Amino acid sequence: MALIIPVRGIEPKFGANCFIADNATVVGEVVMGKNCSVWFNAVVRGDVHSITIGDNTNIQDGAVIHCTYKKAKVVIGNNVSIAHNAVVHGCTIEDNVLIGMGAIVMDDAVVKSGSIIAAGAVVLGNTIVESGHIYAGTPAKKVKPVGNALQDVFSRTATNYIKYAKWFTEGNMEY
Repeated sequence: MALIIPVRGIEPKFGANCFIADNATVVGEVVMGKNCSVWFNAVVRGDVHSITIGDNTNIQDGAVIHCTYKKAKVVIGNNVSIAHNAVVHGCTIEDNVLIGMGAIVMDDAVVKSGSIIAAGAVVLGNTIVESGHIYAGTPAKKVKPVGNALQDVFSRTATNYIKYAKWFTEGNMEY
């Protein structure tokens, strides 16, 4: 069973139709919108500051969402996909964003809507990621516009993860 733990008397709150995997951990001051999912071995740790997550957001396997005590909270928008083993720490992720596998987004960074953070990228603290662009590398730099070919990646990935969650909650194994 997932670890859902209050901290300092504050319990996580979940919107309708959220899926929390059996070995995921969600603690403290976390408010999650509807149709969200937190996958296997992911940690959403709102013990030292608040974490607010919009609708249709997925936090994939091994990802860590955390804050900095009294300094940097986490705000994540709607239709956000945070891929496997990513770290999102004390920052703002706006709507329709993809954070790639193993990427790191640090304190006080802002990832604007419609952006992609490439796998393995490191977005340094206080960085503003320009809307509609792909950022890659260490430190992450703007490499190109998202472009027409990738415009549906945000809604498609969010919708797919809602479907995958239903496989675990409703027993619907349709592919």
